[in-house]
Amino acid sequence: MLDRHLIEQRLSDVQSRIAKAERRYGRMPGSVQLIAVSKTRPIEDIAAAYAVGQTRFGENYVQEAVAKIHALRDLAVEWHFIGPLQSNKTRDVAEHFAWVHSVDKLKIAERLNAQRPAHLPPLQVCIQVNTSGEDSKSGIGAHALPALAAAVAKLPRLTLRGLMALPAPAEDFDGQCAALRPLHELWTQLRSLGLDIDTLSMGMSSDLEAAIAEGATLVRVGTDIFGARG
Repeated sequence: MLDRHLIEQRLSDVQSRIAKAERRYGRMPGSVQLIAVSKTRPIEDIAAAYAVGQTRFGENYVQEAVAKIHALRDLAVEWHFIGPLQSNKTRDVAEHFAWVHSVDKLKIAERLNAQRPAHLPPLQVCIQVNTSGEDSKSGIGAHALPALAAAVAKLPRLTLRGLMALPAPAEDFDGQCAALRPLHELWTQLRSLGLDIDTLSMGMSSDLEAAIAEGATLVRVGTDIFGARG
């Protein structure tokens, strides 16, 4: 468990990085939102971050996340599921999260749609794209993206918001931009096809500035807020 003041300082530092990058790369102030990636972190750290103004949290592991959501149910947290999603876990995600960033198959989207409770608003979803072509990475290939996006957009209990990617790491800023740029290009292509999407979920602690330069609207930061995982 981390000291609350340390979490507050780290959050302030990350928000300052976001604001500076918005200015530097011609983005509107406040156009980039921060998701604090809280996987493996105790509920006390999440509560401490919430207490100093952070409301969006990202989780990767369904069982761990659901326990946290129940424990913190009195807080107005916006929960984002950002990890790989298996078919046998879709019900828990559909019932407990506001966003899912990692839809990469129509079967997963259809299960989320069918299992989203009627009393909740539509589940906000991003399609995860494998922009690097790495076999080890989740995500749909670029060639199959338009068809999947069109199908997901028709599901009534989901709202397709945009795209997400985990590009291959790059050592310098130019390399990071080159790795992130294809996702923005695919997002622009989908918008040109008439899909009403507004979200690019990309960028982490190490490539935050490059992601904002390339159009990110949601950045997912864990290490620079909560420290390295043990």
